[in-house]
Amino acid sequence: MEHLDFSDFLFSISNQPLRVLDATISSLEYVALDLSAGNFELQNVDMSSLAKLGNYIDGFIKKHHGLVAFGGYNEVRNIYKRSGYFNDINAKERNIHIGIDLWCDANTPVFAPLDATVHSFANNTNFGDYGPTIILRHHINDVEFYTLYGHLSVPSIQNLKVDQVFKQGEPLGILGDATVNGDYPPHLHFQIIKDLQGFIGDYPGVCNKADLGFYLNNCPNPNLLLKLF
Repeated sequence: MEHLDFSDFLFSISNQPLRVLDATISSLEYVALDLSAGNFELQNVDMSSLAKLGNYIDGFIKKHHGLVAFGGYNEVRNIYKRSGYFNDINAKERNIHIGIDLWCDANTPVFAPLDATVHSFANNTNFGDYGPTIILRHHINDVEFYTLYGHLSVPSIQNLKVDQVFKQGEPLGILGDATVNGDYPPHLHFQIIKDLQGFIGDYPGVCNKADLGFYLNNCPNPNLLLKLF
């Protein structure tokens, strides 16, 4: 780590892709999905409608013969306009996504990508929020960092304990559906965090433009571990 910055360190952890979903899903079955405000296809999709957004994502996956749609890091999105949680009148609009989303079916198992202990967990129930969330702590070569898993099922956090050990590849939980995951089509929000800044069971996954530089530094691209592209 002495001669590597944090992003270089993350990329160097493994020569092979690390997985938070079933490792038997090949890289070819992951299809890149653009949910940015600049995607003209979305002008015809009501992003405030759970059903219509879900139909668009499902159709996109089928059209590209995939099993999982992924993307969203450093992506400006209009989907957050539907929730006051991201648009408080006293704060700047938060609309830039700083994790990677993996869109697939509810009840899909989620796995620890690396050896870890549980830092914290919570059910973040604001409209448009993560719902059940787990944060893992990782210690590799004297470097400590965290990974966050949002939009899980309620049972995923019911029997967890702080400092519980998870080995690489061990089941961590399952994806929740729209009734518990913040009212989204089922997906995993996966995020890397260098400094948790005192957060417990939660950390911002969407930021405003003014704070973007900080968050891109503190939350590097999860693809450094996943190596999907």
